[in-house]
Amino acid sequence: MLAHLAADGSAPPTPPEFGDISGYWLPPAVLALVAILSGDDPMEHLSLAAGRDQQKTALFLCLALAVAGHGDRIHASWLGTAFGDLSLEQPVAHGQRALWLAAARGAFGPAGKIFVLRKLDAPAVPAHADPREWVQALAPGEPSVVVPASLVDFPEMAEIPELARPAQAAARMTRLRARCAEITSARQADQESSAPLTNQSATPAATWAEDEPIAVLRTQIGLGGPEGPRGSLTAHLLDDLRPGADPHLAAIALHVAAPILRAYADELEADTRLMPPGTVDVALLGHRIVLHPEGPDTESLAAAEHQIAATGAKARRMPVVAGLLLLVGVVAVVCAFLVTGWLAVLGVAGLGLSGWLLWQRRRALEADNRYITAQVSELRELADGAVWALHAYAREAEARATQAAEDSADLNRLIRRGPRAA
Repeated sequence: MLAHLAADGSAPPTPPEFGDISGYWLPPAVLALVAILSGDDPMEHLSLAAGRDQQKTALFLCLALAVAGHGDRIHASWLGTAFGDLSLEQPVAHGQRALWLAAARGAFGPAGKIFVLRKLDAPAVPAHADPREWVQALAPGEPSVVVPASLVDFPEMAEIPELARPAQAAARMTRLRARCAEITSARQADQESSAPLTNQSATPAATWAEDEPIAVLRTQIGLGGPEGPRGSLTAHLLDDLRPGADPHLAAIALHVAAPILRAYADELEADTRLMPPGTVDVALLGHRIVLHPEGPDTESLAAAEHQIAATGAKARRMPVVAGLLLLVGVVAVVCAFLVTGWLAVLGVAGLGLSGWLLWQRRRALEADNRYITAQVSELRELADGAVWALHAYAREAEARATQAAEDSADLNRLIRRGPRAA
């Protein structure tokens, strides 16, 4: 019978022949389902099944008619009986999750979707929610640092908390709006199908094995084995919000998360309106420089230049060896005139080696001076560039706040036109 329901939405041509079992709800529930699909009066069988187990009978009929594509034939009271109540302290039953999925796909029409939305609203999930956990589920993979266009040449400045917070808030707002647009723009044709859970291609019912409604039905008739572990209400909603989740379930979860997202969007919008600080302490070439709107702070810049000069020149000892060689050379040359001529060779060699050592020392000192000059020049250039980057950042602030306000308004509009409107 389940194979027929899943394949073409009809009961078997001939009602199943099996005897009643005293006190067991399933035989009369099956006969009631056959009567409903055949257009006959199901009240006799329905009353008998409900008298034996009202909740299981209601769940069986709701899911079977949903899978068959005849969810509009259920009685309104059956959904309430089958679904029960949700709680933040208790896990969601498999039957509740199956009805949740079927209603989200439109199996019970707009009334069924609104029924599930009200059931999900009842536990007041937003009052006990951590907004960042829900935002992370909705739009994961957030970059640790957002570098605005004005700070591309100085990415380390984007990590300064006073500058990072507005840029991070604006980027987060844009990502949230995009995800809400992605969820709410799911193709309406998929959600408004007259028989969204039927298998019109008449493929075997085994293809529905992983689908919650048919899995619960198989469990009810003893073919599905024991139920697996059940998740909490919050865990199900967070899973439904994550990218790649069933779009019908995502739309329902977005409705529940709407109050959380509205409050969070208000906080983000307020953060984007924060003005940049008057002074910024930034590291340039490893030195702390204080930047003012009119330029870099002279004291911090002078201290950095002094440190560059102190560390840029290597400590060099006095040229003692060169001095000794020079003295030996002079003495040898003088002695060459007074004593013997061969001492002139020694004198010239000493003088030459002494001159070469002094020349090498002078080259090293000149290299140190060139390095210090280049470092100081680069530091000043970077400091001036950082000041101009701060001016550009300040000019971006107004545009960033305006865009965030538009994104916030768009996000609220998308949430309002969510699954209830659909």
